[in-house]
Amino acid sequence: MIRLALAEDVGTGDRTTLAAVPEDARAEATVTAKASLVLAGVPFFTRVFALHDARVVVSAVAAEGAELGPGELAVRLQGPTRALLVAERTALNILQRLSGTATLTRRFVEAVRGTGARIVDTRKTTPGMRVMQKHAVAVAGGANHRLGLDSGLMIKDNHIAACGSLGEAVARVRAQAPHVFKVEVEVQSLEALEQALVAKADVIMLDNMPLDLMRQAVQRVRAGDWPALLEASGNMDLDRVRAVAETGVDVISVGALTHSAPSADLSMRLVP
Repeated sequence: MIRLALAEDVGTGDRTTLAAVPEDARAEATVTAKASLVLAGVPFFTRVFALHDARVVVSAVAAEGAELGPGELAVRLQGPTRALLVAERTALNILQRLSGTATLTRRFVEAVRGTGARIVDTRKTTPGMRVMQKHAVAVAGGANHRLGLDSGLMIKDNHIAACGSLGEAVARVRAQAPHVFKVEVEVQSLEALEQALVAKADVIMLDNMPLDLMRQAVQRVRAGDWPALLEASGNMDLDRVRAVAETGVDVISVGALTHSAPSADLSMRLVP
């Protein structure tokens, strides 16, 4: 993905830098935060320069997951001036995007602190950036849901429709599932919840449920004899997530962490 991003930006060459900067020029540069943020993505930022010109040395000043304020230093670089300037935008695009994800994730994690609920991401990622974005979620204190379709078993409404019933969908999936995989089922009503419990789904996702219905679902599962793990999902935001966590669910999945987080504000400047 990094190679594609570099090729997209550089094309046949940076005409401005090639014309303005001597080939043998060397420089130092710094990356600083311009607003409060949680830093994430320095390993990928470093990889951009390594792939473009291995002579660039990148030194992390702040740790992954560190909270930075305006003006605080994140990274130092030194190497050929041309290389620093050519790869700058691609590297910053990645660092800003991932730090934005980490910053929003930290806000969600803090919002549910003390409730016992975990904040997890989803597959609603930017194509090609999933590993990077899930890294950003993890360093900010969140947890990762499925990396891809091959890393978990989740029966959603369209699977149920294709199979004819929730019970049949679970039966088919369980018959083919490796013994180390859990089976998760998405439900939107208490009736569907009962079906999932009868089918002994390992994880039950309460999808787009209002809070009162979610509380009833939690009470029903906790009072029963099948210890399903409960996940809440659907239109999660910072105004609502604490109340969702206080219903007693185990996990809250938040698509916004990766599809709606604004990029963090960082800048790279050559040192005079």
